[in-house]
Amino acid sequence: MNDFNNLLLSKTDLSATQDFLNRRVFLRNGAAALSATALAGLLPQQTMAGPGDTFPNFPAKAKRVIYLFQSGAPSQMDLFDPKPGMKEHHGKDLPDSIRKGQRLTTMTSGQKNFPIAPSIFKFARQGKSGHWMSEVLPHLSKEADELCFIKSMHTEAINHDPAITFCQTGPQLAGRPCLGAWLSYGLGTENKDLPAYVVMTSWGTGRPNDQPLYDRLWGAGFLPTQHQGVKFRNSGDPVLYLSDPKGINRKMRRNMLDEIAKLNRKDRQVVGDPEIDARISQYEMAFRMQSSVPDLTDVSKEPKHILDSYGPDVLKPGTYAANCLLARRMAERDVRCIQLFHMGWDHHGGLPNAVKGQCRDVDQPTAALIADLRQRGLLEDTLIVWGGEFGRTIYSQGKLTATNYGRDHHPRCFSVFLAGAGIKKGYSLGATDDYCYNITEDPVHVHDLNATIMHLLGVDHKKLTYRFQGRDYRLTDIHGHLIKKIMA
Repeated sequence: MNDFNNLLLSKTDLSATQDFLNRRVFLRNGAAALSATALAGLLPQQTMAGPGDTFPNFPAKAKRVIYLFQSGAPSQMDLFDPKPGMKEHHGKDLPDSIRKGQRLTTMTSGQKNFPIAPSIFKFARQGKSGHWMSEVLPHLSKEADELCFIKSMHTEAINHDPAITFCQTGPQLAGRPCLGAWLSYGLGTENKDLPAYVVMTSWGTGRPNDQPLYDRLWGAGFLPTQHQGVKFRNSGDPVLYLSDPKGINRKMRRNMLDEIAKLNRKDRQVVGDPEIDARISQYEMAFRMQSSVPDLTDVSKEPKHILDSYGPDVLKPGTYAANCLLARRMAERDVRCIQLFHMGWDHHGGLPNAVKGQCRDVDQPTAALIADLRQRGLLEDTLIVWGGEFGRTIYSQGKLTATNYGRDHHPRCFSVFLAGAGIKKGYSLGATDDYCYNITEDPVHVHDLNATIMHLLGVDHKKLTYRFQGRDYRLTDIHGHLIKKIMA
């Protein structure tokens, strides 16, 4: 208590005293021990993140993850989970014995009937694995033997925003740290010149004006803020203010940051707020990114055959193809978590043409990314995840014709695939019923997928925790089981 009084008496600046007595800061003063953790993202190192646990907990299969998130929910029965028997039921009402009174969205709950809409696309078995894959994925089909499908994913959320929030952060309500932030916090970085967690977004041609995305999806929540995802913009400069203003050179910028850091450290001594450490580290990261990002995004020295492999859009900034190429370049530079969000998969109507557009966006670049990583020896320590927030219904939303239909949201079953480090090649887990409506084998929850991603990166999801408001939180909360059957 004497130290507390002496500190107050030594400060004549009234505003400093008021800040110190601020209830929020005063309560957080007890967390000053986290200051050392707040700078963990600056240097290659292992991080003390949980209560007494050092991460990674065990030898990791993967050094990094590239999460190709297909925002809007791809239709599983039009891409990876064919149901040819549905052709005999075209236009018939979905049986009550299949629906089982399950929850519907307000977009179709008022329909008088639920006409079955078989996929119009042809399917064939691909590679030695024999994966069933749609004709709209010709390039990815050539990589079938690298892929591991989970066809029995399920989730509680039935609308986009809570479902994506659930996939990224654990709960359906916003405010918690996302997967990438947890990995940054727990594992730190192996590249001090780039963020541990980078996010890129792209608009799909299948539905250009699709559901928006919010920056909180890659936010740090209650973790120190330097662990949030750094978003690369999809138009103009990838990161703002990379160039120094006119009249300011690098030496002047360095001197300015040094002086700002001194002021920030002085504030930290007064208020003991760990977020001040995060501010210092982010200023330093921004300074280093002025050199590292232009080098990262300069693809002029990429061989022509590599550029061609990613497809015609690879040199158009902000496209899925361009982002896939940047993802490979980030993997080379040991960025820990790389996440691509590709919008445009929300097909309530006009699905056949929209899916063709989406697959033109993602098919060739995804296949090229896998092949490119493999030929550089990076696929063996890079985990790739491809999937959306839920699935889509076998019945049509709105009018059904022989060549056109739409599909509503369906959380009961959907498909994702993984490839790379620690994953069984050419394997398929789970099954759905004849209507692609209910899971019949090996159900896999979103929490299970997140737990497995963390495990492959050397993290026990039960041990990576953070105490907030009197409780220890983790990405999977009190849930999550490893999907052992898909692990190599």
